[in-house]
Amino acid sequence: MQTADFDVHLLYQSLVEANSADGAVVTFVGRVREFNQGQQIADMFLEHYPGMTEKALHELAQQAQKQFTINRVSIVHRVGHLRLSDQIVFVGVTSAHRQDAFAACMWLMDELKSRAPFWKKESTTQGTRWVSG
Repeated sequence: MQTADFDVHLLYQSLVEANSADGAVVTFVGRVREFNQGQQIADMFLEHYPGMTEKALHELAQQAQKQFTINRVSIVHRVGHLRLSDQIVFVGVTSAHRQDAFAACMWLMDELKSRAPFWKKESTTQGTRWVSG
């Protein structure tokens, strides 16, 4: 977990450095969008429970490596105050073949949205609201 922005290029480099076995690298970056659940979004605040959240992300990465034929996994998630267009999450996966990398990356994002212990509060034109996963 981090409040600071992340550098996608550096995260990509960490996945491929000294890694000639993998022919596929799939990455996903989630950003703060301006519209959600029918309302205009001004900004958001993401909370987490330190220790629990890191453990959950580590377990998701391990589960993905067991479920899919992948090698490297990188998950970076921001917390704190985020403005429109800010990067929120990075998921990167390497594999010998693209099918496994795409499937694992999609699975990780789906699981992050439903299982990772984050709490999101959005500021809208109608006030603030907590949003469920």
